[in-house]
Amino acid sequence: MGLFSKIDEKADELKDTFGVRLQPWPLFILGLALLFMAAVFMPKVVSLALSMALFLAPLWLPVLIIGSAWTIWVIFRRSEFTAKQKHVLLEIKPPRNLVKTPLAMEAFLSGLHIGGGEGTWYIKYWKGATRPWFSLEIASFEGQVHFYIWTRANFRRLIEAQMYAQYPGTQIVEAQDYTRFLTATPEEWSIWGCDFKYTEKDPIPIKTYVEYGLDKVQKEPEQVDPLANLVEFMGSMRKGEYLWLQLVIRMHKGEKYNKLNKAGKPYTWKDEALELVANIRKETRDPYVDPVTGEERPGFPNPTKGQSEKIAAIERNVSKLAFDVGARAVYIVEQGKFDVTVIAGMTGLFKQFSSEGWNGMKHTGWLAKFDDYPWEIGAAKLKDHFRRGIIDAYRRRQFFYEPAVGKEMVMSTEELATIFHIPSRAVETPSLERIQSATSEAPANLPL
Repeated sequence: MGLFSKIDEKADELKDTFGVRLQPWPLFILGLALLFMAAVFMPKVVSLALSMALFLAPLWLPVLIIGSAWTIWVIFRRSEFTAKQKHVLLEIKPPRNLVKTPLAMEAFLSGLHIGGGEGTWYIKYWKGATRPWFSLEIASFEGQVHFYIWTRANFRRLIEAQMYAQYPGTQIVEAQDYTRFLTATPEEWSIWGCDFKYTEKDPIPIKTYVEYGLDKVQKEPEQVDPLANLVEFMGSMRKGEYLWLQLVIRMHKGEKYNKLNKAGKPYTWKDEALELVANIRKETRDPYVDPVTGEERPGFPNPTKGQSEKIAAIERNVSKLAFDVGARAVYIVEQGKFDVTVIAGMTGLFKQFSSEGWNGMKHTGWLAKFDDYPWEIGAAKLKDHFRRGIIDAYRRRQFFYEPAVGKEMVMSTEELATIFHIPSRAVETPSLERIQSATSEAPANLPL
């Protein structure tokens, strides 16, 4: 298994940082060029190698063909299964008097921790079924901020029930897909977009709402909601500017690591957490030399306050339900109105959740991979290719499967609820649309 896990890790490294797999033709051309050069300077060696390859073809050629055919088959069946699913986009409209903390959103997200739908190899690989994924979205249309959840239609009742249970008075309405309102083509719009990834290992937590004291209801003047920075920035968009943010989530099962643990089960972020904690504990023990035997022995653990807090934070983080998370942001603006300062704001969207010594989120891939050096030949054409790609990936809400595969993060419900929750009334951003009053059903015992 170790060999296959290493091969899979190398395959992950060969994924382009913009989220779409690398095209094989440049490597094919390079291989032909190297083969031609070798044939010119070492004709006998090349002739012998080709003869050996042809002689062994009955061994390696069937493996190559069957392996490639199986991969294509799985992608085809999975795409067909996804295309058959009906999806809806639900807009969340909070009331003006909302006083809930992010803990309510954490409880809501726990209800979306669903892993069914791919129980057997036959269902998963032959039928192409996948466990459900959801997209949590915040979108700004010329400064008007809206919250959405994209889901399979058959999960709508579950989402509404969970949301109304945690946020009474909130309205949930089916909305048209806002990503289709704009053509969003490079010929008509200026587009910039990126994905986000962790700066450290997944089990190390970001700065969550607990560190901000939002696990308890505070007085409004004292309340500091880190999401207010993000909502306020998105609300600053001007006429002709659109900023979209999505968090594509699914139940974590360990596909990111693609290997087995010591018990022979799928390696998950809990296994990685055990290794991180073990390494930190090793750092707290200074070795000493036994004066009698002269042997070096491990010292008594003496962790610093920071090391103790880090271990406790990791253990608390992985004790909660986990999601695979793909984060993506797109800035779309009318031609001639592109504002470079918006890019700085986008790349720092999650700065308030970062912490020195712990974890943070940084931008990666897509348009972020360009440095605009003069020797970047063909960059303009490639940028347009990436612009089309990120718009297509955003519209599909794809992050875990073809045609848009990204490098996901693993987040606990606490972390996810920190970066996506319904802001309370303490967040007074005027561009955040709220309903004027809470709505509820009439009492069941009302006389007719």
